[in-house]
Amino acid sequence: MAKYTLVINGQRTELDVEPNMPLLWALRDELGLIGTKYGCGIGQCGACTVHLDGVAVRACSLPVSAVGDQVITTIEGLAEGTQLHPLQEQWIAQDVAQCGYCQTGQIMSAAALLAVNVAPTDEDIDVAMAGNYCRCGTYNRIRSAIHGAAQEMGS
Repeated sequence: MAKYTLVINGQRTELDVEPNMPLLWALRDELGLIGTKYGCGIGQCGACTVHLDGVAVRACSLPVSAVGDQVITTIEGLAEGTQLHPLQEQWIAQDVAQCGYCQTGQIMSAAALLAVNVAPTDEDIDVAMAGNYCRCGTYNRIRSAIHGAAQEMGS
């Protein structure tokens, strides 16, 4: 066991966990932040996507010991208080989710894209969202919601 100080959603948190514990399990099991989902366990499906210093990463394959002093943002920290992020608003407005399991990872990947590109093309979206799998196949609605959020953020 080792002690780690992590900054998660703007709050400093102390953890005493094994260094090789995946960040996903630290978030879910140790801290109760269950919005980040377990999908494949090998970093390929995207359900576990969180941000490290604003960059989308897979939490299931990232050990806690590798986080260092990078700031972690989970889906729970994406909204500003009670004000949903434009992506979250668009996800609801465009009825993106069917089963909903992959959606937190989808939203976190899309948020990382919009943080650096407020006017993405379809190709930009396809590249940024590659590796985020939706078994229900709502990809057209996902793309539409990203474009809607981009318009909202640009205005």
